[in-house]
Formats: sequence, C-alpha cells, structure tokens
Amino acid sequence: MIALVSLFFVSLFAPEASAVIGGDLNCTTYNGTAFVWTPSAVACSNTISDASCAILYPTTDTLGFPAAGNAAGRPLACYTTATATPAAVVQDMKTAAAANCPKTCGLCCQTDAYYCPNVAYPRLNCASITLSQCNSPAWRTIIAADCPSACGFCNQAGCVDAVTNCGTDLSICQNIGMQTFVNTYCQRTCGRCPSTTAAGSVTVTSGTCTSYIADSSSNCAAWSTNGFCTNTFYTVAQRRSRCATTCRIC
Repeated sequence: MIALVSLFFVSLFAPEASAVIGGDLNCTTYNGTAFVWTPSAVACSNTISDASCAILYPTTDTLGFPAAGNAAGRPLACYTTATATPAAVVQDMKTAAAANCPKTCGLCCQTDAYYCPNVAYPRLNCASITLSQCNSPAWRTIIAADCPSACGFCNQAGCVDAVTNCGTDLSICQNIGMQTFVNTYCQRTCGRCPSTTAAGSVTVTSGTCTSYIADSSSNCAAWSTNGFCTNTFYTVAQRRSRCATTCRIC
C-alpha cells in the first residue's frame, strides 16, 4: 500500500512528459486541436552535430524532438532557464540555440535564411510547402520568388538554382553545349539571374519617365527583394498599382 501511495506522488509531481508545446510558440501553427510544428521549424540543419545538440538540449517529451506536424514540446534549454512550462523566454538562451541547434530546437523559421516576409499574393500556400517541393525543379524558383521563408531562400534575393546540384561541376557554366540548361536550371550558381545585382536589389523600368507614382504598400522593399518587380505572375498593372516607385514602373 505504501508503495502504491509513493508511486502516486512520484507520478503527480514528476516533470510533465506529455506532448504539448508550451512557452515559446514561434515556428508553430494551430491545427484546430493543438499547436504543432510548421515544416519550416525544422527545415534547416544544425550548425553542430545532431548528437551534440541532443546532449545540449535534451528532451523528456514522449514524442521526442520537434518535427513537422507533431506537438513535441520544445526542449526547455532552447529558450529558457526554467525547469517547467509555462516559462519566460530568455533571449540569450534562444539566440544560442538558434545559432547552434536550430533544427533540434524547432527554431529554423527564425534563422536569417527563413525569417523574411513572403509576397502578399503567392501562387501557392506558403504554409503548406514541403521539403520535397523545396528541392523540386518544378517549384524551387516559384518558391524563391513567392515564399522564400518556407525553404530558407531569404538570402537568395529571389534567385535560386532550379536543381540542387549545379555546384557539383562548375565547368557547366562555361560549357557551350550546356548554356540552355544552365540558363534555365543553374541561374544562381552560374550568375544568370535576370535583373538582379549582387546586393539582391531589383530594378525594372517600364517606359521612360522622370517620376513615379508612390508605392501603395509599405511592403514593397521586401517584395522587391523577393522578386515581385520581375515576377511575370503579376501583371505590370498590378506591380505598378502597388510598387511603382520601388519597381521603377512609369
């Protein structure tokens, strides 16, 4: 009887191990029942080894570490000095975790490569983009222009290779017989990105004029970086109505 009572109190006061995300809800989404991790929460790689991250940021959650679609609690050491949730976010702890073990901690979406605005009217649902789409020649260039935060394209200025292995053999960039291929599939690696500069800014001039109507959106600078000014998915009229000054459209 004493053993049963002891077991009851141990279970009552033991650290919670149920699969519930608490504390810092960044990189999560509500699925109608619970908060779960978005694909971009774990889309990056850890800077140090996964094994080292598991030691630095241990978890007692029954589901293990954060993964796309699950509700595993973020390891506490990833964002706080507390030992139970709810817990206040300690920014220094979170910064260190994002720098070293962003995948283990479910913080990929807050790293530089994943933390940027998507365009206002994307051609696909940015929140539902999968890793296979991020690596697909059919989707990569569209995602880079419309949903850069979904695949870690925030630092690419809207220009990515359509295939992922262009850098394997850089001689293809100068191979006469490969020019059609590299112009289509290896634009970033081979320096074939249209209308972009090294800084990632985009300038589009439509007609000749000395002044432009004011931008109607405060997001034009970010949209331009993500390819809005050159994306033919939007008509010239649409680009002009929203970002005439930024896109230099008369």
